[in-house]
Amino acid sequence: MRREDMIGLYHGELPGFLAPFLAAPELRRLADVGMNCGCEYTAFPMFRGLPPYSRLDHSLGAALIVWHFTADRAQTLAALFHDIATPPFAHAVDFLRGDHLRQEATEEGTEELLRSSRSIGVLLEALGLTVEDVADYHRYPVADNDTPRLSADRLEYTMGNLLGFGFCTRAELGEMYRRLTVTEAPDGAPELAFTDPAAALAFGRGALRCSRVYVSDEDRWAMQALAELLGFAMRRGVLTEADLRGTEPAVIARLTGDAATRRRWQAYRVMHEMVYEDVPTGAGRVIPAKKRYIDPLITGAGRLSDHSAEFRREMEAFLAASQDGVLYAR
Repeated sequence: MRREDMIGLYHGELPGFLAPFLAAPELRRLADVGMNCGCEYTAFPMFRGLPPYSRLDHSLGAALIVWHFTADRAQTLAALFHDIATPPFAHAVDFLRGDHLRQEATEEGTEELLRSSRSIGVLLEALGLTVEDVADYHRYPVADNDTPRLSADRLEYTMGNLLGFGFCTRAELGEMYRRLTVTEAPDGAPELAFTDPAAALAFGRGALRCSRVYVSDEDRWAMQALAELLGFAMRRGVLTEADLRGTEPAVIARLTGDAATRRRWQAYRVMHEMVYEDVPTGAGRVIPAKKRYIDPLITGAGRLSDHSAEFRREMEAFLAASQDGVLYAR
């Protein structure tokens, strides 16, 4: 989604206080960290030709959503910064670090990074805010909350993916967005909710469609294969931990600058199909992964799964689907 389209969809204009933060080098780096965790570099048909969608795009989108519904600067900036420590290839690094079922390791270092940024510190001070106010978006339920609730973070990446994969048009996303409000969840916390059951169902089913992509055999294989490549490169001294605080183009340059890692990167780039028969001995992998899903609230009607038996069946089938099969791709 182009930045102007994102601004038009989520709020209508870029709040003036946000613009200076977007110039901070720590945020600019995210323009070269993708949302698809390296899968877009493969030749799998579902990922081939995806439009650019960066962590900066997502972070700005989440911030605009929070601002639209709260008009609160601290909450908005917490959303803007929530991915600031994300490494190149994002959650593929969670696979590298053994955190692929939680996928939270990529958030580590957010507060430290904010404290080390002089430009961000000056801008926060000018707004009367501290690092503590903005370093943890989990404290703000509109920005982030527990699965299966709807938050600005989940809303933004779902809408970005719905558009990127061609599952929805920009106009359809706009119709969904206009049917959102903030309401009080059963536990008293504020939560994004739909005012219209039909919009909730369209969004919920679209979110499940995206969720299926991100636990597909192709996605799980690609992230595991990339994690193994990164681990191999680190053992060879081609990559260091410092490189995982940089950008994807810089990491790719390192990988292609060494003969052994270049061959493995080139093999990764041409992977295009899953293989389920005659898998070479020792080449297959059993790869469990985190299942992301959303069961949004409908104002006055409970969660979508309470309102729609059809959606509840689809959601339960998704959650029950096995990830025990042996995977291999070429």
